[in-house]
Amino acid sequence: MRIAAKYLYLSAEDTPVRNGFVEVDDEGLILRTGMVPDPSEEDLWIDGALVPGFVNGHCHLELSHLKGKFTRLSGMAGFIDQINSLRDSSSREEKIRCLENWMDRMWDSGVSAMADISNCDDSFAVKASSPMYTRTFIELFGSEPRDCDAVMEGARKLLEKAHRRGIDASITPHSCYTMSPQLLGEAARAGLSSGFLSYHSQESSQEEDMIRTGTGELADNRRKYGMSMPPVRGTSSLEYFLDTVGNPAPDENAHLLLVHNVCLCEKDAEAALSRFRNVYWAVCPMSNLFIHNTLPPIELMRRLGLKILVGTDSLSSNDDLDMVKEMYCLQSNFPEVSLGEIIRWSTLNGAEFLGRERELGSIEVGKRPGLVALCELDSNGRLTASSYSERLV
Repeated sequence: MRIAAKYLYLSAEDTPVRNGFVEVDDEGLILRTGMVPDPSEEDLWIDGALVPGFVNGHCHLELSHLKGKFTRLSGMAGFIDQINSLRDSSSREEKIRCLENWMDRMWDSGVSAMADISNCDDSFAVKASSPMYTRTFIELFGSEPRDCDAVMEGARKLLEKAHRRGIDASITPHSCYTMSPQLLGEAARAGLSSGFLSYHSQESSQEEDMIRTGTGELADNRRKYGMSMPPVRGTSSLEYFLDTVGNPAPDENAHLLLVHNVCLCEKDAEAALSRFRNVYWAVCPMSNLFIHNTLPPIELMRRLGLKILVGTDSLSSNDDLDMVKEMYCLQSNFPEVSLGEIIRWSTLNGAEFLGRERELGSIEVGKRPGLVALCELDSNGRLTASSYSERLV
């Protein structure tokens, strides 16, 4: 099969091949790439861009039943209250029906792999039967130190269930503000020992205020429910996380994914990079705008050369699980970033974090990344509000 396009993004390079083609076999293996001499002679021509399959760098698939139920701009404290009250507002059957639907929609739109968060086993059967590669992060909560052992034991049982399904999975902590220091440290060390850890980091100023000074809406919310508070450190929440994990880290070669990074500063980024060799930074712009109308410091992240991933987060904090909408949001708010760079964030960087770069993430001979058409680009080859993606292979 041969597919040609006006723009061919190999992903490892930010500049596309003009009038490029890809040849694949029946199993999706890339056989050859090149330039076409005459587009009019091509049987399958994409008047847009041809890109490798996307990697959704952060998702909560099991929350798909919550679409349309949440109030926007609630701030993190208000968002957590909504999660607590609405998480179980649907039956298990309805939850599974919704996540099946959205898993299929993501695949059809070109998502070839995903880093997904799970708090239960609702999504396991769907992931096990899907052609999409997923790494599941068994996410832990628990503000009370006395509950640490019980929470870890429950996580290990859930991890075993995932492994029995043939799903790659790791234990992971949720965030600094939902966990006791004991549980945060235990969960982080368990994840790092597996080689992979995903962590909600610096998602809001409320999180920073809670750790720095013990004040703010998030701290007030925790006290209202009689929950134990993390220690007031006078430092950023990311510094608190790194200190809790320990120095040196249990496995400095583990793949660490820091998710959201809205309040990231240069000092914190350098601290993480000094502890871990493989740090990745996921951004979920549509979710950040939904909850508190802020965006991560993309200019800083690019200047520091950070490996950025793009994620959709969940349908509790987003209207869609559409990678193109996330990419368009980034392009609109940071127009200095090329489409090729955003595509790399959405493909190859995610594949590298997942340890699947030998197969996924870029269009190279010998790989099976999936091939995706990006349609409805403007005259300069940039995304538009009407742009969409469609899986071809």
